[in-house]
Amino acid sequence: MNKPKPKEKILITSALPYVNNIPHIGNIVGSHLPADIFARFMRMLDYDVTFVGGADEHGTPIEIAAQKKNLNPKELCDYYYNIHKKIYEWLNISYDIFSRTSNKIHHRTTQEFFMEIYKNRYIKEGKIRLPYCEKCNRVLPDRYVEGTCPHCGYEKARGDQCEMCGNMMNPTDLKNQRCAICCSTPKIAERAHLFFELNKLSSTLEEWIKSKKGIWNDKVIAESLGWIKEGLKERCITRDIKWGVKVPTENFTDNVFYVWFDAPIGYISFTNELGKNLWEKNINNNADNVQIYHFIGKDNIIFHTIFWPAMLLANGKYNMPYNVVGLQYLNYEGGKISKSQNRGVFCENLPDSGIESDVWRFYLTFLIPENSDAEWKWDEFINKTNSELIGNFGNFINRTMLFIEKNFNGRINFKDINFGDDEYNLINDIRKKAEEYKKLMLNIHIREGLKKILEISDTGNKYMQKKAPWKDLNKNITNCQRTMYCCVLICYYLANICQPFLPNSSIKIYKMLNLMSEPKFEYIYNNEIEFEIKDVSPLFKKMDEKIINEVKRKVTKIGVETKEGKGSESKEESKKKINTKDKENKEITYEEFKKINLKVGTIEDAEEIPKSDRLIKLTVNVGKEKRTILAGIKKFYKLDDLLNKQVVVLTNLKPRKMMNIESQGMILAAEDKGGIKLLVIDKKTEKGSEIG
Repeated sequence: MNKPKPKEKILITSALPYVNNIPHIGNIVGSHLPADIFARFMRMLDYDVTFVGGADEHGTPIEIAAQKKNLNPKELCDYYYNIHKKIYEWLNISYDIFSRTSNKIHHRTTQEFFMEIYKNRYIKEGKIRLPYCEKCNRVLPDRYVEGTCPHCGYEKARGDQCEMCGNMMNPTDLKNQRCAICCSTPKIAERAHLFFELNKLSSTLEEWIKSKKGIWNDKVIAESLGWIKEGLKERCITRDIKWGVKVPTENFTDNVFYVWFDAPIGYISFTNELGKNLWEKNINNNADNVQIYHFIGKDNIIFHTIFWPAMLLANGKYNMPYNVVGLQYLNYEGGKISKSQNRGVFCENLPDSGIESDVWRFYLTFLIPENSDAEWKWDEFINKTNSELIGNFGNFINRTMLFIEKNFNGRINFKDINFGDDEYNLINDIRKKAEEYKKLMLNIHIREGLKKILEISDTGNKYMQKKAPWKDLNKNITNCQRTMYCCVLICYYLANICQPFLPNSSIKIYKMLNLMSEPKFEYIYNNEIEFEIKDVSPLFKKMDEKIINEVKRKVTKIGVETKEGKGSESKEESKKKINTKDKENKEITYEEFKKINLKVGTIEDAEEIPKSDRLIKLTVNVGKEKRTILAGIKKFYKLDDLLNKQVVVLTNLKPRKMMNIESQGMILAAEDKGGIKLLVIDKKTEKGSEIG
């Protein structure tokens, strides 16, 4: 397999989620998490990695969801975009950018991309027969029509694709058609539209797909070639709706592009937002100056192996994908994930579940459906976490660190260690396993990569048990030190190679070792580390049925969503639900503003909260008193840098208990793509001075 050389540029994308609902765990394992793990791994190998994602905000699914809530599409997208973004950030999905297809740069990029295809004569005008709803007085494209799938008989199929069997279709292909808004039976009307002549590119596509043997999954290649064998047809790429990217050609200015024409162009526009030119071919027309990986679910495979590559070929100016990683479906406890039936794990409440993000990432990695559908099981979640993550991996790290902290004041000097045959054999075995891990990860066998990490920690546990250093502590200190140095060396190796899967845990291990560098794979060949172990604490909490029952209560329900089949909400109901969480700028009266008590505070002390990866405990002097305030700024400020800063404090906020500490106010801050920045006073001011 042709692997990229170090320092070559790699662009990784994950499928763009529709922001018309709350993401569930199937969405996470279907693209976001595996793409993130692979991106982190390639960065660890020192490749020049760019990882982009974003929200798919156009098309009939968005418009229909907004109509059912009596909102405009932008209001709906703004709300759900923020939910999606926060969830991915909490799960440590390390996007370089998570953008939106509603942004102006995307609209401009899409229109320019289309005009190049138009100029190259791959676009034609034609007429199409579409359902027309007299009651709604509108044409019904795509998901505005529901009915019975002609292929599998599913009675709730949509007019663009059947979610049951995955077959794509036109709205008129459905049997027993009904309007998705009012459920009345539509008539048929004729409309002029633009078509992409996909059929002109059949032979070029076939040759390109065959060239991917040994790179793509065999199933992906077979499915794609099967489509070509059946005969590619021209595809309609315009729609009779208002929400989307406007078509920039005469006679079609009232139309927008089909969402599956504009959405993948988001990969280009989002990358351009970063100021990186990774898509356009270089001046020598060399298409291999960057390797592009798409991570997508199986319902999107054909769009990424046929439709999207054909668009790139027709345009002619852009690089082609190197690998399309097509993943299967995730089911839930013996059935499909269903929002309408609250069947599944829904991600909105994961941050409040009481289970840290690394634990979710760990079990979800085991469920990445690489070759076949996978299934979430709560019993397995408990068992794998307790036995593998805690009992194996976490136990080895914890017992090693505690032993050295307690018996050697946290230090063993590598200069005092002479390896024997057992130690050389052990370290060589660990490195062999690590190289196997590397090979698995380069071939995107992510689940097997995680299993190899667990093999390494298991090897460490067995070595420690065999050597029993506690027996040597008082009678052969040299042997004891040698054993424990080997164990801490394995902990160090694990801290590096676990980072793609367990980023927070990797940071914690590094901190316990008092090491500062970024994890790198090459560090497994380092035998000499200077460490000072301190502040040892367990990486994870053991789970039991009581904890899981409370977690289930939180994460198996949907918060703000209108469930399918429940009818539409009134404008007032939708606004009320969304506005309880949405951060909109609304006018308030002066009397309302006077209720806010803002004062100048000086930060006099800053402490880490050991079990939190986000919060810092601050002591803030606000004049007549000192307040304890928790601030979610751990990732953005060093403790020493916070001391003596003068900040803006909201002092009459009701105290709130977090991490068993009462927070007695709020420090104001701003947040943008660069992170969180405290609002500070620019000139020294009396503590407790009122603001306003």
